[in-house]
Amino acid sequence: MIISLPWATGWVKRNAPRPPAYLNLIISLVAFAHGSLAFNDVLQTGSHIIQFPWLNQADLQLSIILDISPTNLAVLELITGLSFLSQLYALGYLDKEWALARFFALAGFFEGAMSGVVLSASLFQSYFLLEMLTLSTYLLVGFWYAQPLVVTAARDAFLTKRVGDILLLMGVVSLSALAGGMDFDNLYKWADQNTLTTLTSTLLGLALIAGPTGKCAQFPMHLWLDEAMEGPNPASILRNSVVVAVGALVLLKLMPILQYSPVTIAVLLAIGIISALGGSLVSIAQVDIKRTLSYSTTAYLGLVFIAIALQQPSLALLILFAHGVAKALLSMSIGSVIAVSNCQDITELGGLANRMPATTSAYLLGAAGLTGLIPLGCFWCFGLSIELFGKQAPWLAAVYLLTNTLTALNLTRVFRQVFLGNPMTKTRRAIEVNWQMALPMVILMVITILTPWMMTKIGILPPISAFSLEAAIVVAISGLTGVIIGIMLPLNKAWSRSIKQSVRWLQDLLAFDFYTDRFYRLTIVNIVSSFSRLAAWFDTNIVNGLVNYIGRFSLDSAEGLRLSVSGRSQTYILTVVITIVFLLASLSWLAS
Repeated sequence: MIISLPWATGWVKRNAPRPPAYLNLIISLVAFAHGSLAFNDVLQTGSHIIQFPWLNQADLQLSIILDISPTNLAVLELITGLSFLSQLYALGYLDKEWALARFFALAGFFEGAMSGVVLSASLFQSYFLLEMLTLSTYLLVGFWYAQPLVVTAARDAFLTKRVGDILLLMGVVSLSALAGGMDFDNLYKWADQNTLTTLTSTLLGLALIAGPTGKCAQFPMHLWLDEAMEGPNPASILRNSVVVAVGALVLLKLMPILQYSPVTIAVLLAIGIISALGGSLVSIAQVDIKRTLSYSTTAYLGLVFIAIALQQPSLALLILFAHGVAKALLSMSIGSVIAVSNCQDITELGGLANRMPATTSAYLLGAAGLTGLIPLGCFWCFGLSIELFGKQAPWLAAVYLLTNTLTALNLTRVFRQVFLGNPMTKTRRAIEVNWQMALPMVILMVITILTPWMMTKIGILPPISAFSLEAAIVVAISGLTGVIIGIMLPLNKAWSRSIKQSVRWLQDLLAFDFYTDRFYRLTIVNIVSSFSRLAAWFDTNIVNGLVNYIGRFSLDSAEGLRLSVSGRSQTYILTVVITIVFLLASLSWLAS
C-alpha cells in the first residue's frame, strides 16, 4: 500500500498507473514464497512465538506478538496466494480503469490487514487489525464512489460491521480488566482458572462472538455482504473467500474461552444453523449472479460456526480452506461473465458455454469443489461432518447435508441460466476473457483439484481410510439430489417470477431475504430514529431553550438596570452594603 501511494495520490503523474499494480504483484508473490519457506521450516522445527514490546506503562503492558504456527502459516499462504491471483485477475478486469493505482493500494491494505489478523497472537492486536480490515472493506466497496448505490452499499457494510466491532471492543476491554493480559496463551490459562459468575461469562462470551459474527456475514448481521457486491469483482473474490475466513479464524482462537459459557455456545450454534439454512434458501431465489454466491458464503460460514460451537476446530479449518479456494474460482468465473456481458442478471444471460470454454470449465470445477458431489475439497468436509455428528447429533449432520443439497441446486440453476440455452442479446457477441483473467482461473482450477492433497499435507484432513463408505455415499447422494432438482426445476427467462400466487409468495420471501431489511426498518431503525428525534427535540427545546432563556433574562435584567441608574453615589453604596449583608447571611447560614 505504501509503495502504491505516490501513484494513488497523484504525486507521480508522468507514467501510467500500472507500476503499483506490478509492484503489488511482486510483493504478494514474494510473500507467498517466503510463507512457503517458513511453513516448511515450522513443520520441521515446530511453532514459534515472536514478541516485540510496544507499550509498558504502569500496569499496562502491550506487545506485538506473532504466532508462527502451521495453521496460521497455512491460512497466510491461502491469503497471499489468492491475493496474488486476484490482483493478476484485476489487471485484466480493470484494464481501462483510471483509478487502477488506487485500487491496488487498497488491495495491498486489504491483504496486509488480513495477514496481520492471521499471525496475531494477541486479542488486542487482532481487534486493531480487524478494524483495519473493516476500513479497507469500506474503501474497496466504495471504490466507484461516483455511483450513489455504491456509496450506500459501502456505508451500510461499514456501519453493520461497526455494530459487531463495538460489542467486540466491550468484550476486549472487559477481558483485559478481568484477565490482566491480552495474548491468547495467557487468556487460555486464565479461562481454565476463572471464577466468573454465569451472567458475567455469558455477557463476555456474547460480546466476543459479536465481532466475528459481523465479519463472517452471519445472521443477524449478514446483509452487508450482499450489498458489498457493488464493489469491483476482484475485491469480491477475496471478500467471498478469505475475508470471511479471517473473521472465523479469530473466533476459532477464542474457542477455548467461549466453551465456559453454555449460553454463548447455544447462541453460536443457533446463529450457525440459521445462517446455513437461511443463506442456502435465499441464494436459490436470487437473479443477481453475484448475490447467488454471497448468500452461499453466509451459508458455508454458518457451517463453520456450527463446528466451532461443537468444539471441532479441524472441521472448521477444513471448511474454511475448501470453501475459500472453490469460492474464489467461482467468483472469478462469474466475474468473467460480467466483464464480457456487462450484465449481472442471470435471466438476461445464456449460451456462454461454447463461447467461453475456460470460464465454463472454471465454474464447473469450482461448483464441484464447493459441493459434496465428487471427492474434491468440500466433499471431505461434509464427509467428516457425517463421521462426527452422524451418531451423536444426526440433526446437525442433516443441516450439513441439506446445505450441500441446496448449494448444488443453486449452482446448477445458475449454470443452466448463464451457460446453457440459446444466446441472449447481451451474450451473442461474447468471447473468452483476456489471458490476464484466464491465467488465474486456470491456476486456481489446478489448486482446486489438489486441495484434498494439500489439506492432507497440512494435517487438517484425516487420511481417506478414516472415512466410511456409507458417509461418502450419503454425501454424494445429497449433492446429486441437488443437481437433479436443479436440472428438473422449470426456468423461464421471460417470467423470472412464477405466475402462481403461492409459488410467487415463496419466491419473493426468499428473494428478499425473508424481508429481513424491512423488519429492521420497522423495528431497530424506527426505534433509533424515534430516539434520535426525541433527543434532537430535547436538545433544541430544553437544553438550548434553557440557555436561550437565561440569555434573554440577562439581557432584560441589564436593560432594567440601565434604566434604574440615577448617578447618585449613596444609591450605589447602599446596593453594595445590601449585597455584602446578604452574602454574609448566606455564609453564616451554611456554616450553621
